[in-house]
Amino acid sequence: MSRSKEHSEDDRQNKQEGGNAKTQERFVYQDDDKMEKSFDWGQLKRMGAYLKPYRRQLLPIILVTMILGTLSKLAIPYLISLAIDIAIFNKDGNLLVIYASTMLGLYILQWLVNNYRIRYINVIGQKVLYDLRYALFSHIQNLSFRFFDKRPAGSVLVRITNDVNSLQDLFTNGVVNLMIDCVQLLGIVIILLSLNFKLGLAIIVTVPLMFIVSGSLRKRIRWAWQDVRMKQSRINSHLAESIQGIRVTQAFTQEKENIKYFDDMNSVNKKSWDKASALNQSFGPIIELTAAIGTCILFWYGAHLIESQELKIGMLVAFANYIGNFWEPINRLGQMYNQMLVAMASSERIFEFLDEKPTVGEKEKPETLPLIEGNVRFDNIVFEYEKGRPALKGISLEAKAGESIALVGHTGSGKSTIINLLCRFYDPVEGRVLIDGHDIRDVTLQSLRSQVGIVLQDTFIFSGSVRDNIRFGRLDATDEEIEAAAKAVHAHDFISQLPFGYDTQVEERGNMLSMGQRQLLSFARALLANPRVLILDEATASIDTETELKIQEALKTLLIGRTSFMIAHRLSTIRNADKIVVLDHGNIMEEGTHEELMKQGGIYFGLVEAQYKFLSEAG
Repeated sequence: MSRSKEHSEDDRQNKQEGGNAKTQERFVYQDDDKMEKSFDWGQLKRMGAYLKPYRRQLLPIILVTMILGTLSKLAIPYLISLAIDIAIFNKDGNLLVIYASTMLGLYILQWLVNNYRIRYINVIGQKVLYDLRYALFSHIQNLSFRFFDKRPAGSVLVRITNDVNSLQDLFTNGVVNLMIDCVQLLGIVIILLSLNFKLGLAIIVTVPLMFIVSGSLRKRIRWAWQDVRMKQSRINSHLAESIQGIRVTQAFTQEKENIKYFDDMNSVNKKSWDKASALNQSFGPIIELTAAIGTCILFWYGAHLIESQELKIGMLVAFANYIGNFWEPINRLGQMYNQMLVAMASSERIFEFLDEKPTVGEKEKPETLPLIEGNVRFDNIVFEYEKGRPALKGISLEAKAGESIALVGHTGSGKSTIINLLCRFYDPVEGRVLIDGHDIRDVTLQSLRSQVGIVLQDTFIFSGSVRDNIRFGRLDATDEEIEAAAKAVHAHDFISQLPFGYDTQVEERGNMLSMGQRQLLSFARALLANPRVLILDEATASIDTETELKIQEALKTLLIGRTSFMIAHRLSTIRNADKIVVLDHGNIMEEGTHEELMKQGGIYFGLVEAQYKFLSEAG
């Protein structure tokens, strides 16, 4: 379905529900487009591939429990017919006790077998879900930035949680029950036709009628569950965004608007679920109606056969029991089909992510980048985030080992794009990025990024201790090395004042720390990693003047022997750089030292003058 068509349908739905038509339009993402594919048995087989590692554990248990459970269940109605036609008809109490005892033993055996099978299969099913969730998370970790650029965090989260969880019933009992029910159905059909071919055929003929009637519902049910997954994905996306932006929401007193917006989405999701659930439940009445028709045929035609002495009463009772056992697995198979439709809607979304290829990938046999000196060259680079809208327009730039390069320019000039290409978060459309003469597309990502450190303006702090957050730069670092790195960037003092020092648990995203403290931790993390090339992306933007003076001293130590690229607006951060590069709309406009550019009286001179004027007015 095209996006515009989906928008119009969602708008109509919202108008009919009295909601805001913008509710759906605002949260329609590329990954939420409906996937109008036919039922893909190949995809079902692909899901089954996750069971393969456990087939040696599964097959013996399945075969033994299936044989014992099916034989015991199929034997009981026949024993009932014998008890009626032989023991009761001949008034043989001893024989009746034997039949009754045998049936009791079969019921106990059936219970034990089913109980063991369910518990064992549930354990295997959870292992399969663990493998699938691990595979999905591992794959997402290696996807390129372009993947995350077009998808909100909540939409990615719902694939790993809700969509994987929706496969639980399929992997725990669904597949095994499908096999058992098919074997049981086949056994019942054979027995019915063997006991009385004409009566058995008359009853079984109702089955095609059921499939003809229910067939028209299958596509509608599948589309309905797809729609449910889409609505749930949008709710999760909105929840993630609302939680992350709660300060902004409260600062602008938009709580009521946000609640109303969520209520609109929640209402649409509820209606979508109700629709899918109602369609799902429609299989039950169809099967019950067909079963009722079969039962009427049984007693009408069975009475005729008894009257003509072609059938005994006990055998009619056995037929009635077999018919009950016949429709029971058919009902489960109908539910299983619905379950497969739900699983198919989720698996499509899971495999859509698993099939996503990194736009930044490694060659078939990439080289390992050796220990670098730090010579960096951008050779005629052209790059565009969106086709036809270049962010860099054929720039060439060179940094010698140990040099510090400051990137200056207005927002959107291409500064961050340059460092994104250097870290190979993206690949250029044209041109090359070389480090010590190595094209970074020819080397492994691990060997490249392990020698390139980056400190961002919006520093991400993970839940955990302060020590663990610094150690993230190098996981094998000792406690002494962590503290030495913190001291070097003047973070030790404030860490020591925390309740538990380096072992203090920081909240998600480091909310208990100030912006400046979080950036000091990121400096310690970068220093601990000991990169050969260091990138500072507005790394001192949120640090007060006193802290910045300490940072400037720390940077002198941090930058020794390292090639560095600095994006900053503060003059104090960039004036001592070996080279200042001024960018404008993806072009390099000026290059030189602070003194050289000031003498030129060009763009850089204007930026500096504007900053001095702002500071003087602010002061």
